[in-house]
Amino acid sequence: STISKNSLKSSLLQLECYFTWTLLKQDVDLDDLEETVGNQIEFFIKSNIANYNLLSYVYHLKNSNEEALRNLQKAEEEVKKNYPDEIPRRSLVTWGNYAWIYYHMERYEEAQTYISKVEKSCKTLSSTAQWKIQLPEIYAEQGWALLKFGAKYYDRAKNCFENALKSEPNNPEFNTGYAIAMYRLEDIFYRENEDVSLALEPLKCAVELNPNDTFIKALLALKLQALKRVEEGESYIEEAMQETPDLPYFLRYAAKFYRKKGEVDKALEILKKALAVTPKSAFLHHQLGVCYRAKLIQLKKTTRYPPQQQVEELTRLAIFHFETVTDQKTKFFSAHVDLANMYAQVKRYKEAEESFQKAINVNNISCDDKQLFYYTYGNFQRFHMKSESEAIKYYIEGLKIEKDSNGRNNCRNALKKLLEERIQGGSRDATDFGTLGLMHKLNGEKHEAIECYEKAIALCPNNEEYLNALCELKFSI
Repeated sequence: STISKNSLKSSLLQLECYFTWTLLKQDVDLDDLEETVGNQIEFFIKSNIANYNLLSYVYHLKNSNEEALRNLQKAEEEVKKNYPDEIPRRSLVTWGNYAWIYYHMERYEEAQTYISKVEKSCKTLSSTAQWKIQLPEIYAEQGWALLKFGAKYYDRAKNCFENALKSEPNNPEFNTGYAIAMYRLEDIFYRENEDVSLALEPLKCAVELNPNDTFIKALLALKLQALKRVEEGESYIEEAMQETPDLPYFLRYAAKFYRKKGEVDKALEILKKALAVTPKSAFLHHQLGVCYRAKLIQLKKTTRYPPQQQVEELTRLAIFHFETVTDQKTKFFSAHVDLANMYAQVKRYKEAEESFQKAINVNNISCDDKQLFYYTYGNFQRFHMKSESEAIKYYIEGLKIEKDSNGRNNCRNALKKLLEERIQGGSRDATDFGTLGLMHKLNGEKHEAIECYEKAIALCPNNEEYLNALCELKFSI
C-alpha cells in the first residue's frame, strides 16, 4: 500500500524527538556543534545515546541523511549496551528521529514502520498515552539538546530538567543538567546582583550526586568565586585537578578560575595543556587570547614605560589566538569584538572595522551583547577614528535597547560625559542639547529631558523633532 505524505505528517508531529523540539538551524554553527559533540563522545565516559541522536540531527541539517542514519545505528548500539532490559523505553527518541529522516528521504514505508514502533511501545509503557509519554529521560534528553543550541534555549532547558526531576529528584544526570542550565542563565541574565545566586544550591547538589564529575565541580568553583568565596572555590578546583588532570572540559574552566583570580600565567599553563588534547578548540584559543590581553593590561598598568618588545609580543599572541577563533567560528560574537579591539590598539583600523562588522552581523545576538557592541564600537569611533558624532550615534543605539545591562549603563555614562564636556566647553549646538534630552528621555528622567529640549529649541526654534519630543514629555507628566 502506498503511504501518503500527508497522513504521515500528522503522526510525525506527535513524536517526541529532535525534529519536534524546535531546534533551529540558524541559531547554531553546525560545524562547531558537530565538533563539540564529537569531543564529548571521545572524552566523556557516560552513555552517548543522546550525543549520537543529536549528531544524527546535525547531519540531517547539513543535508547528509545517510550519515544521520549511521549515527542513529550507533545510538541503538548504545541502548543495547547500556539498557538491554529497557530497549523500547530508551529508544523512543531514536525511533522518532528515524521516522523523520526516512520521511525527508521520501522513504515513506520505513518512516511508517518507525512511527508504528513508537506507537506500540507507548501503548505498552503507559495505558493512557497514544504517543506522548512523559518520560523523565526524554525530558532530560531534550534539555541537553536545548543547552547545545545556545542562550535563547536555556530557559526551556531549565524547564525540561525541572520536569525530569519531578519523577526522579535524586537522579545525578538530571541534577547536573538542571545545575548547568541555572548556571548559564544566571551568567547571562542575573549579572547585576552578585550576592544572591539561584544556581549555587543546584550546583552543590549536583556535585554531591556526581562525585566523579569534575566539570560540574569547576562550575561550582567559579560560582563561589563570583560570590567572593575564593578559597572555598579553589579547594574544589585543586581537588578536581588531582582527579582529571587531562580532561579538556574541566581544564578550560580551571583556567578561567585562575585568570579571574589574577594568576594569568597559571591559567596559560593550564590552557596550553588542554590545547594539546583538543588542538582545534575555539573556546581554548579564545581564552588564550583573553589571557594574553590580560597580561598586556597588567603590564601597562604596572610599568610606566613598558618595554616595546614585550608589548608587541603580547599583542601579537592575542591577535593570533583571536584570529584563530574567528576563522574557525564565524558566529563567535565576542571573539570578533575582542579581535577588533586588538586591531584598533595597533592602529590596524581597516581590519578593526571589518571585525566590528562581522560581530554585528552575527545572527541572534542577545540584547546585552548588542548594547556591549554599540558601547565598544562607539568608543572605537570616538578614540580611534576621532569622530564624536559617530560615537554619539552608537551610544544612543545602545540606549534605545531598553534592557538593563552593564552595556547599557556604559553607553549612558559615556554619552552623558561626552555631551556634558561639549556643553561645558561652550557648545552652542542645538544637537548636543537635543541628544542629551533624548538620553534623559530614554532613561525615564522626564524633567531633565524637558530642560534639555527647551535649551535645544532656544537655539533652534523650528526643529520639529525637538518640539514633538517636548510636547510628548509635557503631556506624559
